[in-house]
Amino acid sequence: MATTTPTEHVDNETVLSADGIDLANVKTEGPGGDGVLTPAALAASDAEYSVFTAAQKQYIVFTASWAGFFSPVSTQIYYPALDTLAKDLHVSSSLINLTLTSFMIFQGLSPMFVGDFADKAGRRPAYIICFVIYIAADIGLALQDKYVALFLLRCLQSAGSSTTIALSSGVVADVATASERGTYMGIVTAGSLLGPSIGPVIGGLLAQYLGWRAIFWFLAIFAGSWLVPFLIFFPETARDVVGNGSIAPQHWNMSLISYLKTRRIARETGGEVSTAPRRKVGLPNPMKTLAILFQKDTSIILLSNALLFAGFYDVSASIPNIYKELYGLDSLQIGLCYIPFGLGASIASIVNGKFLDYNYRRLAKKLGFPMVKNRHTDLRNFPIEKARLEIALPLLTIGGITVILFGWFLHFGLPLAAPTTILFFMGLSLTGSFNTVSTLLVDLYPFRAATATAANNFARCLIGAGATALLDPMLNAMGRGWCFTFIALVMMLTAPLLMADIHFGPLWREERRLREETKSVEDARQKAAIDA
Repeated sequence: MATTTPTEHVDNETVLSADGIDLANVKTEGPGGDGVLTPAALAASDAEYSVFTAAQKQYIVFTASWAGFFSPVSTQIYYPALDTLAKDLHVSSSLINLTLTSFMIFQGLSPMFVGDFADKAGRRPAYIICFVIYIAADIGLALQDKYVALFLLRCLQSAGSSTTIALSSGVVADVATASERGTYMGIVTAGSLLGPSIGPVIGGLLAQYLGWRAIFWFLAIFAGSWLVPFLIFFPETARDVVGNGSIAPQHWNMSLISYLKTRRIARETGGEVSTAPRRKVGLPNPMKTLAILFQKDTSIILLSNALLFAGFYDVSASIPNIYKELYGLDSLQIGLCYIPFGLGASIASIVNGKFLDYNYRRLAKKLGFPMVKNRHTDLRNFPIEKARLEIALPLLTIGGITVILFGWFLHFGLPLAAPTTILFFMGLSLTGSFNTVSTLLVDLYPFRAATATAANNFARCLIGAGATALLDPMLNAMGRGWCFTFIALVMMLTAPLLMADIHFGPLWREERRLREETKSVEDARQKAAIDA
């Protein structure tokens, strides 16, 4: 294990400001500039971006992908048991539905705290804390028999599981360069989108044959089966902790395999293996997440992604009631109808990731932009917005058309096969579009990806909660055909926003870089004055 510290990778001349500040060692801080290359980072970009092998990267990303599965599956697996829970706990359906709303609220809020913590303290401690909370909440939910306990424990369950998607994006940014990030983001997204497709099926089977408590026992056992291999094998990847993976983390933050390897090396060499220096992490700062929402180069893509997800949520939430009313299906049959939706979404995540990497390489070659394998690339002179969003625009159009067709198929009462087949193509196109936007967000904040994804999650859940609350009134007032036509048009209105980001995004990104660099120099100047 290498014994260097992050700053030892830098081999460049000292660059001083007029006030004698060493600009080479000024690190860009703040939510807007963590993805900006300072002089020190530019010099360090000659080093390997990640020392993990291709096989190790695949394992790391696959594990992160499965972690991202727990948040959406915890939402969807619960639906088939709603009526049974209301009867057993002697409460109304409205009160049971409040547990859905509270779950979504915590889905938006929790990552704001954990994302910043994970970027500073590491991915492993964040994952461990979240899964311990999640498993404890699942066990409590399986044992409880009071509505208040159900409500509070569902909030706790959401707090534990909802951060996994942000953490997964952070892991991808830790190990993957921009030229390969699309593929790995696709794998991560596939895991999170598998939950909505198989969650209702699993929930329906468990609730029908074993009772609703079995749902939460299943989640607790499944989460435990993920956590044990994680503790044994998963290495720390956070770049603020281990750099490109060549710096050993503190012993408490090592996987069991890494710890045993470190002890073996220590015995063979007769000394201790140097680890990353102990450093103060501080309390998580949710304001860093909120600040990302108001950056010009990210606010547009966050709004666009949130509107796309809102439409995705509305279609998903409408299926149980409409399919039960129109086709007379029970909970298990309705759950099976989600499979084409999830299958299309999962396929899109994998295939679209390949297209994103291809388009990046195509545009880089066309512009004569240098690409070096496993080296960090300074994107300030590269139109990364264009490289990503060129893929999203046609998929967005196709997705809007499928939503319109879905609504009118239901309006005219066509056979079940018609709207269910459309769900496959809807998952294929919509997932491709918002996965593209999510990948761009990680490109813009590669060193604070978990915090940036938490901002994305907050915007999605905020607008998604409002959209699902308006769904039933819209269906009653407009009918199925016009309701879904309206939803599709709102989704397609994001196209001009994305086109504006293609055109103005590089300029806004550079303005942000200059602001953050100026702030960093000023902070360094003040620190130097205090130390003097």
